[in-house]
Amino acid sequence: MIIATKNGFVNSKILRMNFGVVVENEFLKCLYFNNFEQLIAKMNRKSALLLLLCLILSPVLLAQKVKYKDLILLLNAKQYEQAEPFLKKYLKDNDDNPNAYLFMGITFQEKASKLDVLKETEVMVQNMDSAILFYDKANKTIDEKEIKRNSEYYEAYNRRDLRTGEFGVKLSDVKFDLEKKIQGLKERKESVKKLKEYYLSSELLYSEATARFKFMQSKYGTQRGVFLQSTEKTNAELQHITDAFDSLLIAFENYKNTSQVLGKTGYNQVLNLQSIKDFEKDGHTPADFTKDDLRLWDFKTWAETAKARIEKEVNPLREQLVTYDIELNKLREKLRKDSVSVRNELDLLSKNSPVIQLKAFDPDPLPGGIFEMKKAELEYNSDQISDRQLKDSANVNLQITLVSKELSDISRLHAITEALLEKDFVKEGENYAHFVTNAYGTVDVLKSLIKATQEYAEREKIRKEKESELKSQLLKWVIAGKDSIPIFIDETISKSRFKPMIIKDENYTSGLVYGSDSLATGYFYTVTPSRVPDIKISFPVDKPSFKIRNLAITKGLSTTDGKNQVYFVLIYSESKVEEKFSATLAKIYRSDGLAWCNNYKFDLLPSELIFNQDSGELSIKISNSGDSKVVTLDKNGKLIQ
Repeated sequence: MIIATKNGFVNSKILRMNFGVVVENEFLKCLYFNNFEQLIAKMNRKSALLLLLCLILSPVLLAQKVKYKDLILLLNAKQYEQAEPFLKKYLKDNDDNPNAYLFMGITFQEKASKLDVLKETEVMVQNMDSAILFYDKANKTIDEKEIKRNSEYYEAYNRRDLRTGEFGVKLSDVKFDLEKKIQGLKERKESVKKLKEYYLSSELLYSEATARFKFMQSKYGTQRGVFLQSTEKTNAELQHITDAFDSLLIAFENYKNTSQVLGKTGYNQVLNLQSIKDFEKDGHTPADFTKDDLRLWDFKTWAETAKARIEKEVNPLREQLVTYDIELNKLREKLRKDSVSVRNELDLLSKNSPVIQLKAFDPDPLPGGIFEMKKAELEYNSDQISDRQLKDSANVNLQITLVSKELSDISRLHAITEALLEKDFVKEGENYAHFVTNAYGTVDVLKSLIKATQEYAEREKIRKEKESELKSQLLKWVIAGKDSIPIFIDETISKSRFKPMIIKDENYTSGLVYGSDSLATGYFYTVTPSRVPDIKISFPVDKPSFKIRNLAITKGLSTTDGKNQVYFVLIYSESKVEEKFSATLAKIYRSDGLAWCNNYKFDLLPSELIFNQDSGELSIKISNSGDSKVVTLDKNGKLIQ
């Protein structure tokens, strides 16, 4: 703002910039009221002179002729920014002042030094070029005559002469300094341009590496996809990332070296490489190359690691998968051709399965599922062949064991095929293109194979479940001629004539069998693996006590000699008749059959049978409501008093 006073015009902006608001106000006050002498008295000589210049060189007076003797005061005070417009005005009117050229060079050099080397590079270079131009003009026009005539303008070069001891300004010193300034500026200008070039190259190369990494994220989706879908093109893509990052590191190193040459630039970037840990999420954070803590995603390490694993692990695995599939097919042909079990060969082959290494890249690989399907089918067919001779065995338990094993095999095969059919075959076809192409031709052919195997497994599973159910039913019955004696207790027993009271698993069973007249007879059958008894005994019972209507209160006890050579069976009623509990006791020899059968009346309910092998006596423990006693019978069934 230009302020009018009684003495003229004053540039208040220049005044405030150089002396502050207080001085500005004081100056205007004194100037307006003709008290200028009072203001000068308050200031030192240098400040006063500068203050005079602010008045003299105000924009209003800029149109007037500038006197260099006044301007030199501002220049010597290093107020280059304020002096610049007046110096330019002066040089426009006076092109023969070497000192003015010198200070114009200094002014442009000072302006260049205050600019941001990265953000204002072009302006900085322009200012340095201007400084060089004016320094060169000064150097070409300064001579001895100029130095002698205006030595006060060159106070900065005032030196003591070592020969004479006198102070003075030498032309050689001035020219040497100017040449040095020119050379220094030229070198700095080139360094600044190189610095910006390396900086931009670093940014550009990092952007290229980032773009290539993002392209791979978009193309492959997951780290697993990079490995499984890799081709020669993938390796080339990874190499491009590595090359771009290597070039970035070289450019950045050149930037740092150039920065050291320049000295203080206002920047001190230090690389902080961030590892790629999550392929799907990492690599997106932008980088600010002006930050001292320059965080960049380490695309190079990731790309080199991925490329090395593809070459050293993935590619060899692909051939191993095809070879392993061929070996499984050979076992299948051997089984079909020779009708022999291949379980031993299969176990040996499984030890060299490449699936373990493959799971490092894919926790549930398609080839692994295919191999498991083929192995499950081979195991099922091998077990069928191995079990063929044993299936004729009369041992029902053995038959059930065999069927259960085969049912387990086929159920596993069925489960594997169902899981395989749920896979995304489009994606799996991309992940395992080499395996599918070399082993099956197309994805459709592979899928058809799995579907056919699944249908086969489903049919066989239903057949084995029915067979298992039939075999399981055989375990529940003892077959004696046309009679089937249950060795289980549930609601289906009501349809049978035989009512088991005693069931000793895989040993013997005993109970009552009712005829068409609903009268009971006792029975005893041994339980054999074939379910055909080797001991079949019928014995009479106390028919009035064991009518069919009393079945719910009819119970049984038994014991043996421990060697299954002698058996005792006691059938008793829990209901009293004439204050007594009725019971029938039968003694049976394995070798001779029924030894004897007697009816008894007990005061208390029978609870336990105890056989003494040495004496041949049988003790019957009877008890009720806390009372108990023992009834002893001799080897012929007579009570011992």
